[in-house]
Amino acid sequence: MRAEFRSIRYTCAAILMAAAAATAQRGGGPQTELVRQGQQLAREGKLAEALAAYQQELKNSPGSPQALNAAGTVLDLMGRGSEARPYFQKAIDAAATPAAKANAQRAMAMSYAFDGDCQNTVKFEQMVFDYWVTVPDFYQQGEMANEAARVCIDSGDWNAAEKWYKIGHDAGVKEPDIAPGRKDLWEFRTEHAMARIAARRGNKAEAQKHVAAAKAALDDMKVKDSGLAGQQAQFFPYLTGYVAYYLGDYKTALADLQQASANDPFIQCLIGMTYEKLGDKDKAMEAYRKAAATMAHNPPAAFARPFARKKLG
Repeated sequence: MRAEFRSIRYTCAAILMAAAAATAQRGGGPQTELVRQGQQLAREGKLAEALAAYQQELKNSPGSPQALNAAGTVLDLMGRGSEARPYFQKAIDAAATPAAKANAQRAMAMSYAFDGDCQNTVKFEQMVFDYWVTVPDFYQQGEMANEAARVCIDSGDWNAAEKWYKIGHDAGVKEPDIAPGRKDLWEFRTEHAMARIAARRGNKAEAQKHVAAAKAALDDMKVKDSGLAGQQAQFFPYLTGYVAYYLGDYKTALADLQQASANDPFIQCLIGMTYEKLGDKDKAMEAYRKAAATMAHNPPAAFARPFARKKLG
């Protein structure tokens, strides 16, 4: 989310692919050959070898933020979160700037997300949120709150999710001179979230009310900012498919989810779950294999990769 409704920047790229470049931009220095080797190995799915490259780099440069963040990310992808978090903590402690520290705290939040730990994800997202308060950047405050909320809804803490989605909305709409389309975006995100939470609680009428409100916000966005609305359009069938799944309408869920982003590992998991309910194990396993292959380090991947790998045995 995404948070959950960004198209590329965080939701579709793994930290292990971008950490070195991002850190260099914040004054963390250029990539080393070992870090580049680790990134290439990770892209090839050779996570153990990538980890070895990063660990070798850390023997040479113990405080390397690139290697610390990349090693932690690889360990999370390997399902070894308790080993990952000391690397992220070292990156936090070694951060040269407040921005770099916030970046490392955000990575730590995602590490806990891979373990389905809403409470600790919120703890570190709050730190990142507080950084954006000091900047100040209301949009990023909303992003971080939504990111925490997304992890909480996926981990089953719907009360915490509802709280943080509302915090995200209230921060986001405080943006000075906010564009009308951007304001509709926050309404769309929030109604989208409330519909999903209602569906998880089994409240069909409430879920449908919020689905209708999300549709209205998206329609308003089309009038005020057609480009932004076009980017968000894929998230509406995700919403209706999600709600249909959790309310037991699996045929509708499948039809709608197949219109959502085919590259989102969370959507791939939902499709796999839906195929299971429809009794098609082969197609379910196919969807899970796609989800398990994600190399992202974000809320969709934090749910999808561990879940799918467990399904695949």
